[in-house]
Amino acid sequence: MTGTPLDSEIIADLDHDISTSTGSTVTVFQPYTGEALHELPVSSADDVDRAYARARLAQLAWARSGFAHRRAVLLRAHDLLLAREELLLDVVQSETGKTRGQAFEELFQCAGVVRYNALAARPVLRARRRRAGIPTVVSTQLRYRPKGVVGVITPWNYPLSLGIMDVVPALAAGNGVVQKADEQGALSVLAARRAFIEAGVPAELWAVVTGDGDGIGNAVTTGADYVCFTGSTTTGTKVAALAAQNLTGVSLELGGKNPLLVLDDVDPREAAANAVYACFSSMGQLCVSIERIYVQRRVADAFLAAFVAKTQSLVQGAAYDWSTDVGTLVSPAQLARVERHVDDAVGKGATVLTGGEARPELGPYFYAPTVLTDVTPSMLCFAQETFGPVVSVYVVDSVDEAVRAANASEFGLSAAVFSGSSVRGMRVARQIEAGSVNVNEGYRATFSSIDAPMGGVKQSGLGRRNGPEGLLRFVEPVTIARTTGLLTLPRTGAEFQAMTGIMRLLVRALKAVRRR
Repeated sequence: MTGTPLDSEIIADLDHDISTSTGSTVTVFQPYTGEALHELPVSSADDVDRAYARARLAQLAWARSGFAHRRAVLLRAHDLLLAREELLLDVVQSETGKTRGQAFEELFQCAGVVRYNALAARPVLRARRRRAGIPTVVSTQLRYRPKGVVGVITPWNYPLSLGIMDVVPALAAGNGVVQKADEQGALSVLAARRAFIEAGVPAELWAVVTGDGDGIGNAVTTGADYVCFTGSTTTGTKVAALAAQNLTGVSLELGGKNPLLVLDDVDPREAAANAVYACFSSMGQLCVSIERIYVQRRVADAFLAAFVAKTQSLVQGAAYDWSTDVGTLVSPAQLARVERHVDDAVGKGATVLTGGEARPELGPYFYAPTVLTDVTPSMLCFAQETFGPVVSVYVVDSVDEAVRAANASEFGLSAAVFSGSSVRGMRVARQIEAGSVNVNEGYRATFSSIDAPMGGVKQSGLGRRNGPEGLLRFVEPVTIARTTGLLTLPRTGAEFQAMTGIMRLLVRALKAVRRR
């Protein structure tokens, strides 16, 4: 495999949409080949400030345009995204090195996110009455005001879907956006944004900037009225601390060391097939990818045999078609991290059941999907997030042991439970300390449930994306209450003395009728 199906003129046209005045560029490489993909323009802190100034002006009109207008624009963008499927899949593959199928998963997710937020914004965010403290005497209404301009910082691993999952609800709620795109995912962000601009989103309303995290990322954070960050726990903590200086709200989706519990009533072959995808989709470079498997002893041998066989049968390669099952790691840094974790584990006594080696014959950053056993707490891959195609398998004697092991982590992003009984699976799922728990699926059941919130607990993040909760983070609730004139509220001591008897009676009556 050499080159990319992307035309150089298409790339140059997309790069033109970056907010930059520096004249500087950085070389972005293709993961499949290690060859240069394009020279990405780099933004400055001043570019970020100007982007915020333009977005704030555009946001005033966008917020006043109303739900119906924003819904129509976003639904047109939905259709344009689907119409440009081939281009978007080519872009995602060229930047991330994932397979065609896994790139399509991103596009499918994007369509769902756009459709949901376009249609849900008004029902979730419309003004509504709330119960007053003194019924009929006071009338209370809750309204929502857009935050203003949202700073969105997105990673390289799922540049299309993770960006859209923050940008689109922000737009649907009436906000502007300044988005920092990772260098390795900027083309995907720009290609998606182009569809929204052509659908009617003002270009100034959604700006894209690029550059290093300490410079540009800090400027995006300090200039925002709300910040969305997806990435490592270490960086997310810094983003939260910087935002806190301005009392700016944040939502953070951070690291994970996601567990899978395989109970003793499963079909071992079916469970193994599902587990393989959960572990090695996008080469494990996914925040909700499974990195730990706890399998009950009664089915352990059969499950492990099927799991290893299925892993070994995966077709790995570089292809812009549907012929491969897994692709490549994205960069030399990712390859080095995976090799360090595996070499450390093997050096300390872990057993490699399959994989455990790079595959340079396929490309510079390819690494074989790897299954480890005999992993101990002294090893890097035991508790640290590998973020690559490496999974550790542990045999346990009981469900309680599996639950304790799954919860014994500083992370709590996603988890899965495989069981032959959906009732049993759900019962165990409720014991797992994670923001999302899947039953008989690795991660896609919750990831695709856009009407339900997604996010982490413990060191895996703050806040939620998706669902009504994902929209509500982008607005400020404003309570407006008025007196109806039916009764004048007491203002003086004498007026209070005259009214207290009625007010006591009212309090008791409200309790008696269970009125909140």
